[in-house]
Amino acid sequence: MEMLEKIHPNRQVMFFMLMVFSQVCPEPVHYSVLEESESGSFVAHLTKDLGLTIGELDSRSARVVSDDDKLRLQLDHQTGDLLLMEKLDREEICGSTEPCVLHFQVVLEIPVQFFEGKLSIQDINDHSPVFPAREMILKIPENSRPGTLFPLKLAQDLDVGSNSLQKYTISPTSHFHIVTRNNSEGKKYPDLVQDKSLDREEQAEFSLTLTAVDGGSPPRSGTLTIQIVIMDVNDNAPEFVHSPYKIQVLENSPVDSPILTVLARDIDDGNFGSISYSLFQPSDDIKLIFSVSALTGEIRLTKQLDFEQVKSYHLEIEATDGGGLSGKGIVVIEVVDVNDNIPELIISSLVSSIPENAPETVVSIFRIRDRDSGDNGKMICSIPDNVPFILKPTFKNFYTLETERPLDREERAEYTIVITVSDLGSPQLQSQHQVTVRVSDVNDNAPAFSQRAYTLRVRENNSPGLALGSVRAWDADEGANAQLSYSLLPSPSAPASPSASASTGRPQQPAPGALVSIDTDSGQLFALRALDFEALQAFEFLVGATDRGSPALSSQARVRVLVLDANDNAPFVLHPLQNGSAPCTELLPRAAGAGYLVSKVVAVDGDAGQNAWLSFQLLKATEPGLFGVWAHSGEVRTARALSERDAPRHRLVVLVRDNGDPPLSASVTLHVLLVDGFSQPYLPLPAAPDAAAAAAGAAAAGARPERLTVYLVVALAAVSSLFLCSLLAFVAARLCRRAGRAEAAAGALAGPEGHFPGHLLDAGGAGTLSHSYQYEVCLAGDNRNGEFNFQKPVFPKLFVQDTERDIKENPDSRNSFIFT
Repeated sequence: MEMLEKIHPNRQVMFFMLMVFSQVCPEPVHYSVLEESESGSFVAHLTKDLGLTIGELDSRSARVVSDDDKLRLQLDHQTGDLLLMEKLDREEICGSTEPCVLHFQVVLEIPVQFFEGKLSIQDINDHSPVFPAREMILKIPENSRPGTLFPLKLAQDLDVGSNSLQKYTISPTSHFHIVTRNNSEGKKYPDLVQDKSLDREEQAEFSLTLTAVDGGSPPRSGTLTIQIVIMDVNDNAPEFVHSPYKIQVLENSPVDSPILTVLARDIDDGNFGSISYSLFQPSDDIKLIFSVSALTGEIRLTKQLDFEQVKSYHLEIEATDGGGLSGKGIVVIEVVDVNDNIPELIISSLVSSIPENAPETVVSIFRIRDRDSGDNGKMICSIPDNVPFILKPTFKNFYTLETERPLDREERAEYTIVITVSDLGSPQLQSQHQVTVRVSDVNDNAPAFSQRAYTLRVRENNSPGLALGSVRAWDADEGANAQLSYSLLPSPSAPASPSASASTGRPQQPAPGALVSIDTDSGQLFALRALDFEALQAFEFLVGATDRGSPALSSQARVRVLVLDANDNAPFVLHPLQNGSAPCTELLPRAAGAGYLVSKVVAVDGDAGQNAWLSFQLLKATEPGLFGVWAHSGEVRTARALSERDAPRHRLVVLVRDNGDPPLSASVTLHVLLVDGFSQPYLPLPAAPDAAAAAAGAAAAGARPERLTVYLVVALAAVSSLFLCSLLAFVAARLCRRAGRAEAAAGALAGPEGHFPGHLLDAGGAGTLSHSYQYEVCLAGDNRNGEFNFQKPVFPKLFVQDTERDIKENPDSRNSFIFT
């Protein structure tokens, strides 16, 4: 308990869990096999003994693991049999240890389960007893008494049990017989027993054959020739002061360090009292590890000790005097364990890659081992706390490394787990092992656009194939799960456009696929055709990004394309309308003063912004200086009061120009007739705002001349016939005279351009009408009435004919558009 109190609390828990698991494991299965059995020999039907089916061996990845890490056994997954992988030599595996047991485990990985097994290797009589030498010389004093025992060299038999050496025999002789005895290690030693007195003078030498016989069937044997030399009298044999000697030696004691000094005494004098020391019939292992000084009896190490291999040694030291007599002493050396073995970790199974989002998964199955004993061989196993993995003790020193929760590759793609194995020795030793686990990707992240909505701008009249811009999306996955393809999606709603559906009355937008295309790999957007701002100011569509995972995931973003205006529409004159029909002639009373409103030029521009800002300029005039045009409003007014010398008919050319780059323009021609006595009462009243008249504007315009004629007839009927004839004659004379004067001055009416004010007018902001509607209008001649009246002029037909003739003679008087 004191030892456990020194352990970290977490390590105590793991230590006790390990002990609990080892107690609840099933009893091990036992098998046996004869040594030297051929490779592939049948050992047992393992699946039957473990209660498994043959199909489970493959599905659960069953394997056989040996404690010594050597693959001596294999499991046949087809039959469920346990077979030998190699020929087993019991003497090589276990040496003299009996019984010879090979421990193994059966590991099933899915799910994790362990079974323990023991394989006993049965000895066969495949070794004969062997003496260390073929001949031995034994010196016996002639005064030795009957019954004296003389130790002989023992034979070595690598077999064990009944197959090991069982007895010794000697060739028949009347002076000696052989006795077989067992030492403390269970080995059989031969002793030669003297049966009767010896006489050197009678027979100085004997030659005997010593035979060692094992218990095999048939038995095997080995022989040794003993040459007995009868010597003169040596009364006392050497005797050891202590026997046996017992000593403990640390296994890490340095080579050539002294272990023990033995001491024997001989009470004889002279040469018979001098003693020499030697190892008595040492085995090969003992001869490699120990040496004895012949003079001093000091025992030294000649090789490093290893407690894990041999825990104790029994040495027989022979002390021989100068007369040939000898005595034996026993030295028992116990090897003391030292914590000199670092704990080991042996991985039985390792999964290097696991998919993310997988449930708790066994990553590795491993076992730990420490070749020390006692506290030096007790171990604890741990991993860092900052990793989502846990260690579970399963069977004895077997552990599983498992995920604690589902992993997320986007959070961390690879883990390096350091497994630390520490023993409880002093000083404490530990080893560390790294296990790298890669988290494989699962398509669990949909593509994400850099923006939820994109706004792109393109100038109208673009060339087809123009790059509008691009959309970008990214995917947190990797590999094919992160490879994206872009596509156009139908938009659930379309913005308003100038064109309207004849069937629904709602604005219609062309399908996105008819306007734009997208590069499936890069997300680049291209225009498929030239766009017209006047037809479509903006449109929206959806773009989708889809990865190549299985199943594929996708997301979408909204793209709005704004069409920017270009100055591609010249101003359009609404009034006066220039359509090739009879021109609209304005009447100007001669009594009009300066600033009198003659007419108003009304124009619109289909463009927007500064491209639709209009300005007006008087380009040509029959009489320069008489008329002027306001640059902002387009109103044509008199610049001065009229005089009798002014021509009765004037032709004005007004230029309408926008503010685009480059600017576009149009011109309109106005005809102005100067009349005498023209006043407001002669003008027809404006038509009442009748719904029927507004709906039939064209028919009303055609009917007005008839109503005017009726008014004129009534007026003429009210005056006398004489007054009417005089008035007509007077008017005709005046008009002829003024027409002649106007033709004479026609050459001088090339008309210098008047001053053009530098101010601009935004026709859109001034409330100009949409060019989708057309009007045929005239302005009243009186500056007190600036309304539009759908009518023909009220002057006589003669004036109309003259105007028509003037238009035919001067084609430029018709409405024309000038593009600059």
